[in-house]
Amino acid sequence: AAAAGTAADPDYMPVPRPRVFTGPGGREVHANLYPPRNPQNGPVPGERPPYAVWAHGGPTSRTPMIHDLGIAYFTSRGIGVVEVNYGGSTGFGRAYRERLRENWGVVDVEDCVAAARALADEGLADPERIAVRGGSAGGWTAAAALAFTDVFACAAILYPIVDLAGWRTGETHDFESQYLESLVGPWPETAQRYADRSPANRAGDISAPFVLMQGLQDAICPPAQAERFLERVRGVPHAYLAFEGEQHGFRRKETIRAALHAELSLYAQVFGFASDGPTLELRP
Repeated sequence: AAAAGTAADPDYMPVPRPRVFTGPGGREVHANLYPPRNPQNGPVPGERPPYAVWAHGGPTSRTPMIHDLGIAYFTSRGIGVVEVNYGGSTGFGRAYRERLRENWGVVDVEDCVAAARALADEGLADPERIAVRGGSAGGWTAAAALAFTDVFACAAILYPIVDLAGWRTGETHDFESQYLESLVGPWPETAQRYADRSPANRAGDISAPFVLMQGLQDAICPPAQAERFLERVRGVPHAYLAFEGEQHGFRRKETIRAALHAELSLYAQVFGFASDGPTLELRP
């Protein structure tokens, strides 16, 4: 997605604001809220807009509030975006960052759910039309949110981690594999925790539509993980887009365009509105 420094009509850019939601146990959940904005097409009276909950990668990084045409692509089409700086994100103090220690796949999912429910409770979002979306570690959170909760109507899952044991035992490079020692627990002593939290092991429980997008030359989150996950999905409308020549994160203009079109088409089909781009074919 295009970001800072790119020219755009300011009337179509969202006006973001910081939010703090309440998570389990009363804990704070920091987020950036980007409400829909289009001067030519306002909301239908009495109708609450759909939203997409975005989970950032890292996972111990953060998502800053920036001028981002990737976000505006959706907000200008009536879909709000909330970027969740879930527990573990930097910039909110040491205790907030360490909240994710041995709790990856739990705290991040809970905080995204808390943001979705708060927006629905406040009347800002339609509770039946909330998606979850993320790439890399955010793809893990999006996949886990589908596998372990029933809050989200659909998901866009990009170049994700979905099988912790596989990732820990050779399916990524050594540096990334060791990251799980703190995020999940020591291997192999906590191997059952790795199994219990992996979306690949619960893919058969997923009931919401999704699109999974993957670079075929990705050495960090390899296609084998995505393919293992897909083999276990049962009867759910979904699509898999595999991009030749892409590594971890999409860099080619044509890939970025195709990914945005696919995500918008998923939302259009699930949320019930007409898309202005190509139609993504969803198959069970």
